[in-house]
Amino acid sequence: MGIYLNPGNQGFRESIRSKIYVDKTNLIACTNELLNTNDKYVCVSRPRRFGKSMALQMLAAYYGSGYDSRELFAGFKIEHDESFPEHLNRYDVIYLNMQHFLIRANQEVTHYLERVVLEDFREVYGDFFPEDTAILAEALERVYAKTGKQFIFLVDEWDCVMRERQESEALQKQYLDFLRSLLKDQPYVALAYMTGILPVKKYGQHSALNMFWEYSMTNQYAFEEYTGFTEEEVKALCVRFDMDFEKVSDWYDGYRLRRFRHICNPRSVVAAMRTGVLSNYWTSTETYEGLKIYMDMDFDGLRSDIVQMLGGERMRVNTRSFQNDMRNFNTKDDVLTLLIHLGYLGYDSETEEAFIPNKEIMGEFENAMSVGGWPEVMRVLKASEKLLEDTLRGDAESVAQGLDRAHTEVASILTYNDENSIACAISLAYYSARKEYKMIRELPSGRGYADIVFLPLPHTGKPALVVELKYDKTVSAAIQQIKDRQYTQALEGYVGEILLVGVNYDKDDPNKPHSCIIEKVHSIERA
Repeated sequence: MGIYLNPGNQGFRESIRSKIYVDKTNLIACTNELLNTNDKYVCVSRPRRFGKSMALQMLAAYYGSGYDSRELFAGFKIEHDESFPEHLNRYDVIYLNMQHFLIRANQEVTHYLERVVLEDFREVYGDFFPEDTAILAEALERVYAKTGKQFIFLVDEWDCVMRERQESEALQKQYLDFLRSLLKDQPYVALAYMTGILPVKKYGQHSALNMFWEYSMTNQYAFEEYTGFTEEEVKALCVRFDMDFEKVSDWYDGYRLRRFRHICNPRSVVAAMRTGVLSNYWTSTETYEGLKIYMDMDFDGLRSDIVQMLGGERMRVNTRSFQNDMRNFNTKDDVLTLLIHLGYLGYDSETEEAFIPNKEIMGEFENAMSVGGWPEVMRVLKASEKLLEDTLRGDAESVAQGLDRAHTEVASILTYNDENSIACAISLAYYSARKEYKMIRELPSGRGYADIVFLPLPHTGKPALVVELKYDKTVSAAIQQIKDRQYTQALEGYVGEILLVGVNYDKDDPNKPHSCIIEKVHSIERA
């Protein structure tokens, strides 16, 4: 075993010995299909703490030669795949953690990398290239020419130069050119598997690494199942650790892929299972300051989009113009696309819409807003607890007054003032309700869509809320629509009280634009 050449299987051994290990070994079956094909260049980008390094350690344990890893994979899914024995410990693996090289070498990252990797490489293959060889690609070419040996490249934190040396375009270009020379069109490459947070950096219309297939948070393709924890995996963990699945999902679910519609943040789920506490574990690896930098950028419509997403809406995003770095932004969509890759936003590639995925990330947005620059929103959020109390008491007059204030604050940020702005204002006005409720916008029910439904989480003892909004009509019409279109049928399976909340906005009454009426029914009445 070496440091960079065939580094061993200790990392994977530690993973499977941990108290919680979710079997993702079938990823190996996917990479086996790519070996020595036109698709052998793989760039997998995901947010921090989504298991990228663990996957690389698993691949190093499986492919690397000079050690026997068969017993480590015993009992796991990949053991039953027909390709498993064919490639087990049959390749030389070159494992490169770019973060380590960047920390140690700063601006001379590629020169340092080549020097230390060649030192490691010479111990095994020094007889096949001149002693004064200083270029890693040159040494690999000579070894391949004389032995026919191919290598698997596993590159962790591939994008750290783009993220941590944002101001140095020259260093970034030199680094990308180095990777291109090392990997592109080289016969000694059997597989190149890179992981990071950002997809491959673009320059103009072209990419220095255009041979890579990108698997990112905007489309993971065949690697969807290995992006995070799936719904079934989280359910199994909840049974094992006696945790409430619905509550866990509310906190950590929300990343939507094409086939797997429920992907959870794996690090946070593991932390919750180990501690038995549902909390924000994101902040232990990230700080809200990083999010705030991008939220506060001066692009038309960005603040409005963020406020609407905080209110539970989804926003259309063009992800294709993003340059895959953290410095060059031309539109608000570029900023939102970066937040998708960082994990602060979920993304539905079928509808091309972004949204705040879960309660954990919602807390990050609230933290970022609380330190300044978003006073209107913070006033609405702070008043939301009283608004919920007034609603549960049936105090329609106080609710109407609270909605007046919330709508005024939110309308100062939004780029429009219509029915949608009212819905956004009401969603934010009931922000605190999400601690005990699941909020659903435009829930299909009966003969239409209920505007907003608040479904109480299990064991809260709270009534459900069905909210219908009207624009320049009457609150009575709102309540009647809930009944006529049988919106309470959307609460199939729910047993308990339901509050019907009718809200009307009269744009011609500046003194009292909102009116409200609240009626209480029981779920068995089927209003």
